[in-house]
Amino acid sequence: MSGWSINLFRVRGIQLSLHLSFLLLPAYVAYVGYSEAGAAGLVWSVLLLLAFFTCVVLHELGHSLAARHFGVGVRRILLLPIGGMAEFDRIPRQPSQELLITAAGPAVNFAIVAILLPFASFSKAWPPDAYPDSAADFAQYVVFANLVMGCFNLIPAFPMDGGRILRALLATRMPYLRATFWAATTGKIVAIAGIVIGLWYPPYSLSVLFAFILVVGEVEYRSLFRRERDEARWRQVLAEYEAIRPQIPPSEEPPLLPR
Repeated sequence: MSGWSINLFRVRGIQLSLHLSFLLLPAYVAYVGYSEAGAAGLVWSVLLLLAFFTCVVLHELGHSLAARHFGVGVRRILLLPIGGMAEFDRIPRQPSQELLITAAGPAVNFAIVAILLPFASFSKAWPPDAYPDSAADFAQYVVFANLVMGCFNLIPAFPMDGGRILRALLATRMPYLRATFWAATTGKIVAIAGIVIGLWYPPYSLSVLFAFILVVGEVEYRSLFRRERDEARWRQVLAEYEAIRPQIPPSEEPPLLPR
């Protein structure tokens, strides 16, 4: 256990961790399932939740394995009630690398859709609105969940996948910090729109999710801004030192080492 998270196991050397707040989610889902359809609803609800977060882990593994291909260290994948998050040692500055790493996550979701689509039943409504009665119905839920996950992550709300793809594309035409500013600004507009839309659909989980995205995007941009500012100051100090160094007279005698 580390802080507010529990280490579960490793996949391809990448630590999978569970935030303690996640434990509230299966309890809530099981309660709702039991309230709506008794024991069968409880079982199906928990199975669907496990399937969904298995796909979340695969999505984050797509990011992580692509990142390791480019020499980026992956500290862990953290599961939260609102989804998953791969924690990297750094974000590559090369737009092509960031683009491929980011696109790898949704690509996994669309690959799952392509694999399961032949086995899915479409006897129920689309999107599914009742508990599955068979494995084919269950596959329909998983197909729908991965379509939603893949498309939702492509929304240009930085720091979601769509926002990072937007930054990578902008960074091919402008400095990295400026590209981050415009991606983050676009993300704020999208997130605020998502919050407003979510207020019309109780229990307001969409609003909470977009509020989280809004805060995290702003924090990441400010962190990058401070780092760029500090690095610029150090470059200026070193440049000033290099300019005056030829004027510094060398000492006549070398310093003596203490015995």
